[in-house]
Amino acid sequence: MVTAKMSWVGGIKFEGESVFGHKLVTDGSKKAGGGEEGYEPTELLLYGMASCAGVDIVRILEKQRQELTSLEIEVVGHQNDNYPRPFHTIEVKFIAQGKNLNPDKLAKAIELSESKYCVVSQTVQNETRVTTSFEILPK
Repeated sequence: MVTAKMSWVGGIKFEGESVFGHKLVTDGSKKAGGGEEGYEPTELLLYGMASCAGVDIVRILEKQRQELTSLEIEVVGHQNDNYPRPFHTIEVKFIAQGKNLNPDKLAKAIELSESKYCVVSQTVQNETRVTTSFEILPK
């Protein structure tokens, strides 16, 4: 089980803390009433996809004895024009460098990450049931 907790700190800004004790701040654009003092929540989904896949690919290529020296993952989310603007398409591009990298092994590592290992990609690609509850505390 993974838990994330965000606390409202004013405006449309929220703060949370990672399991490693790092602070995470989300905020919105000034146009949306925010102060632009953190990540947009939608960005975090894309960063999660990139880093989750990256970890898988690095580990898989290491096991295959591939000499990876650099890996960048660019994720572009295309949204609908009308609110709430969910992503309808997400493009993921992997830019790898290394000594004698085998393109077939890189392609297989990407495929394994997307289809088997990356929990973020699996969640986005599959229907996920979301349940909601609430609690009101006395003042």
